[in-house]
Amino acid sequence: MAYFVYILQSEQDNSYYKGFTENPERRLSQHNNGESRYTSRKMPWKLVYQEEFLTKREALQREKQIKRFNSVYLAQLIQNYKTKAG
Repeated sequence: MAYFVYILQSEQDNSYYKGFTENPERRLSQHNNGESRYTSRKMPWKLVYQEEFLTKREALQREKQIKRFNSVYLAQLIQNYKTKAG
């Protein structure tokens, strides 16, 4: 089973939300359907970054690390991801 760390960006105010999931597509849908209290105020959301991990522990460690990043670093991380993704 794979585990994912993801970053969403609000299309309303460009803020970021960082999270962990086993199913990025389903989790994005939950955020955009108002099923998360925190993100429901800033819908719609778009997936702008994701990393895949083999273990839950690795993914949770990376999520914790990403949550400490400032917005400038997050923007660079996302830009590098988009460049690699093509």
